[in-house]
Amino acid sequence: MAMLEAQGLTKAFGGVAAVSAVNLAVQENRIYSIIGPNGAGKTTLFNLLSGRLPCDHGRVFFKGIEITGLAPEHIVRMGMGRSFQVTNIFPKLTVFENIQSTVLFQQGKGLSLFAAAHALGIEETETVLDMVGMLEKREEPAGVLSAGDLKRLELGIVLATKPDLLLLDEPTCGMSPVETSATIELIKRIADETSLTVLFTEHKMDVVFSISSHITVMNFGRVIAAGPPEVIRANGEVQRIYFGEG
Repeated sequence: MAMLEAQGLTKAFGGVAAVSAVNLAVQENRIYSIIGPNGAGKTTLFNLLSGRLPCDHGRVFFKGIEITGLAPEHIVRMGMGRSFQVTNIFPKLTVFENIQSTVLFQQGKGLSLFAAAHALGIEETETVLDMVGMLEKREEPAGVLSAGDLKRLELGIVLATKPDLLLLDEPTCGMSPVETSATIELIKRIADETSLTVLFTEHKMDVVFSISSHITVMNFGRVIAAGPPEVIRANGEVQRIYFGEG
């Protein structure tokens, strides 16, 4: 049984199909990627899978349970974590406080002006910070971090929800080559050490082929190819549409 499965997912905006009859199956403890040109429908598909957009047609299953139409926060509590192309953090809070707030949410301890929140979830927060290599920057305001560190922090926030499945939307967006390489190694290490299943979108082909066990290629909202890296690399339609090769 697939950990995540989409059946015939379809979503249109103003009569234009952003996602059209997409089928997807993500097996446990593997790293899957979704690639395609701008406007291919990758982010819309992520929004459908994570409950942030309602689908027009189709169904989504997570751990064998149908989650079609469920609220995003319900899906998060079931074990699906999600990051975004544009990093979502609290810029005025420290790195530690950003992670801590998610830890407390996961524990059902909402932040309160009347609670000693600074004394709660410390061990769990430090564990996540160590996992993403941000312990030394724990007291820095999140708003002054580099692009690479911001993505590490967001990854930490997602990991603090204790997911079984990570959905990462453009995890190396805006990064330098050095930051990109470090982030990919970090994702691979965390996936290996915690037995996480990962599904991510990406534009950088060296990243995709270096980390993925399975690649799905989209164009104009449809899946045009799917398979292991060597199969995708040799696919003539993928070369023509995505890489611009004749």
